[in-house]
Amino acid sequence: MTSTPQAPSFDPLKYKQTTREQWQSAAHAWNEWGACLRAWLGPVTEIMFDMAKVGQGQRVLDVAAGAGDQTLLAAARVGPSGYVLATDISPNILEFAAANARQAGFQNIETKVLDGEDLDVLPGSFDVVISRVGLIYFPDQQKALAEMKRALKPGGRVAAIVYSTPENNLFFSGPVGVIRRHANLPPPLPGQPGPFSLGGAGVLESVFRKAGFNDVQSQTVSAPLRMKSAAECVRFERESFGALHQMLAGLDEAGRQSAWREIEQQLSAFEGDAGFEGPCEMIIAVGVK
Repeated sequence: MTSTPQAPSFDPLKYKQTTREQWQSAAHAWNEWGACLRAWLGPVTEIMFDMAKVGQGQRVLDVAAGAGDQTLLAAARVGPSGYVLATDISPNILEFAAANARQAGFQNIETKVLDGEDLDVLPGSFDVVISRVGLIYFPDQQKALAEMKRALKPGGRVAAIVYSTPENNLFFSGPVGVIRRHANLPPPLPGQPGPFSLGGAGVLESVFRKAGFNDVQSQTVSAPLRMKSAAECVRFERESFGALHQMLAGLDEAGRQSAWREIEQQLSAFEGDAGFEGPCEMIIAVGVK
């Protein structure tokens, strides 16, 4: 009698360790693309702030803050009488967030290395919690939302931006598909987080309600990634998208170069007279404690 081989299962601890290492390595490059990120994600970030009613004098917690672009935007919103705490799992990338805050002259920003599923902050101490393209990468999204809720004052708001579906985000899903095929990678394991894990219709709103948030509202926003060329987009993704490097790790140099050439050829379909415009669609959701 032979036993059935056990299907591989998702390891959240290993995933977190890998994610931290990815951002430790990609921190400098991600920060170097800061102006591009501001142009791309700045407008949708301002919509999130409007929906979450971020205003003067408020205390804002930024979860998975990265190099802190949205942190600076939040600090400008809350003004000198407000406060923003930027948190991330990667110390390296938070060093850039702190440096960017100093360079911009903000004195109402602090940074702290924290796992979004274990937020070491005083309960009920924030008016708003934000997470821009961060919640999708937490292995236990409900635990992360519970921690965000715990950090909020009664009546406080949580707000998140996520990618919608793969077909509406071809600037990212296309390269992922090419790499997965070149590296002969299996499909994501059940329960594995990822860029499109909350992008289905009603999914983000449902996880907010499951976490106990009230008055959940959402908005879907087109956020095309505009660059000079497909080649520049490939350079952006090669330099700063750590997850893509991890997916390519099993290939030799020739195999990696072959994958990137195919990605550039694929992305060239989005080039026009005005340059490159990669399809991207975001969902913003806000809930009330």
